[in-house]
Amino acid sequence: MHRMITRNQAKMILSLQKRKVREENSLFVIEGDKMVREYITSGNRVSILAGKPEWLDGESETVIGGADEIVTVSYEELRRISSLKTPHNVLAVAPMAKRDYADQLLAGRITPVLEYVQDPGNLGTIIRIAAWFGIGNIVCSPDCVDFYNPKVIQATMGAFMHVNVWYRPLETFLGKAVSEGIPVYGATMDGRSVYDTDIGGEGIILFGNESRGISDRLIGYVTRRITIPGPPKPLAGIESLNVSMAAAIICSEFARRKRQGSLKVESL
Repeated sequence: MHRMITRNQAKMILSLQKRKVREENSLFVIEGDKMVREYITSGNRVSILAGKPEWLDGESETVIGGADEIVTVSYEELRRISSLKTPHNVLAVAPMAKRDYADQLLAGRITPVLEYVQDPGNLGTIIRIAAWFGIGNIVCSPDCVDFYNPKVIQATMGAFMHVNVWYRPLETFLGKAVSEGIPVYGATMDGRSVYDTDIGGEGIILFGNESRGISDRLIGYVTRRITIPGPPKPLAGIESLNVSMAAAIICSEFARRKRQGSLKVESL
């Protein structure tokens, strides 16, 4: 028998929806049957596993044994502490991964860099795209949405386990890259078609804010402007692609070139 969730535990889990609280406690929330199960069976431990009794009773020892503490919740209790409108059967509180950033992590690879991306769904989707194409690192400006935001984690559909997301002042980061001769591809409306651009095996793909694009303070670091060709005539109501859509198309093209042998590195 597992004990029921306490009022203090419920209050703590709910408070983790705030970035400041997550950072102070180095904890974040994972929601959903499949995502929680895969997180634990991949060898990760969780601090608290809060699930409906019938779900907990039906899980394997591998999953149950991966939690420091297990508590039962009713659907109503789960709904109160969940960030989802319609919660699943379980959520977990997990410790944030402790990783050390090093410039050499980006050497010889293609790395998406995001400036002021605010929508959690966009960041989560871009993380999922990166994982799909074997891209292991994403660099964000400090004002981007938080990687551990519950809506970001949810949108990754588990891909957050396979991609490192780093927050760095981009002027310093891009300035260093340019000084070392690393190309900076900027996704802009006035660039050269990504399909006609020479792509090397090392570089940064800079994506700007959802509505403003790449800022004036960063555009000067771009060494190659690239774009996704659209309709021959402008269409009413369609000025550009969503940033996550653009990331998917551009990363797909880099991956396609790699398969054709034009990228001379082992992995993106």
